[in-house]
Amino acid sequence: MSNPASSPPADLFMTAPEPVPGCDVCGALAVERSEARRRGDLSKVSDVNVEIRKHPHSKRRRQ
Repeated sequence: MSNPASSPPADLFMTAPEPVPGCDVCGALAVERSEARRRGDLSKVSDVNVEIRKHPHSKRRRQ
C-alpha cells in the first residue's frame, strides 16, 4: 500500500472552461468568474467553472 504523503499532489487548478459564444448564461458566468478572480475568491472561481462545465451546451449539439 502506498503512503499518501508520498503521492504527487492533485491538480486542483484544471484548465478553465470556455463559455459558449453567443450564450447569455455562459457570458454572465464568465463575467462572474472574472470578478471573483479579481477579488481573489478562488473558491467562487472554482464554483463558476463547475457551473460552466455543467451548462447544457457541453452536451447539446448545435444544428
